[in-house]
Amino acid sequence: MKRIRLGVLFSYIILFIFAIITVFPFIYMILGGLMSFQETTSIPPTLIPHHFEWSNYATVFARAPFGRYFFNTVLTASVTTIVSLFNSLLGAFAMVNLRFKGKGLIQLVLLSLLMVPGEAIIFTNYNTIAHMGLLNTYVGLVLPFLTSIFYMYYLQSYFGSISDTIYKAAMIDGASDWDYIWKILVPMSKGGLFTVGLLSFISGWNSFLWPLLVTNEDTMRLLNNGLSAFASDAGSETQLQLAAATLTVLPILVLYLIFRKQIIKGVVRNDLKG
Repeated sequence: MKRIRLGVLFSYIILFIFAIITVFPFIYMILGGLMSFQETTSIPPTLIPHHFEWSNYATVFARAPFGRYFFNTVLTASVTTIVSLFNSLLGAFAMVNLRFKGKGLIQLVLLSLLMVPGEAIIFTNYNTIAHMGLLNTYVGLVLPFLTSIFYMYYLQSYFGSISDTIYKAAMIDGASDWDYIWKILVPMSKGGLFTVGLLSFISGWNSFLWPLLVTNEDTMRLLNNGLSAFASDAGSETQLQLAAATLTVLPILVLYLIFRKQIIKGVVRNDLKG
């Protein structure tokens, strides 16, 4: 019994140590954004600011259009999330419930495309967007990400856990496929849909390489691109760099803390039990 307790205690200690290692950079980033330049560069390093320099954030917004960066990022991430979630929902439903010729071949092709890394086709996508005249536009920013094979396959495995008899019973009762999707499938799959939506939004929020390629105007930059440019412009003013980084990361952390229960539910699929 004592060995079991010691083992559990040791496991908690290890988890605590790794939690500190993981969380500390984020805590220091937030605190560093409220320090003076001397505190961020002092040796030994200052962990807690003597005076909270809230003016650092005002300086960040004065030197760079972070308000515009926020608007661009929220807009593009929201559009890609809504459209890709809708497309993934319909695609997963078709693959699970519908019967049509060539279904196996289509699944094989989609699965093979899933194996292709995004970096391998990014320049092809860039040439397409450039020839369409969509550089420095919101359409060019979101167009390649309006569908996702990965999200479709995730939802396909999720929908596959729902008994096929439910779909057949709905058809017998006179429901259309559209009625089944919105009145039965979506309510039963809230956890999975929420997980896909949140993952898509975070991916859009953290996007860096694609916006860097298709935009060269300051008014079209997303947060990560704006942060990179600001870090170069701010030079050695580390307190401003940390404040700007906090502005970029904090909304996603808050979003996770608010919806962490729904994320866990979507992963473990508790809402499909019974």
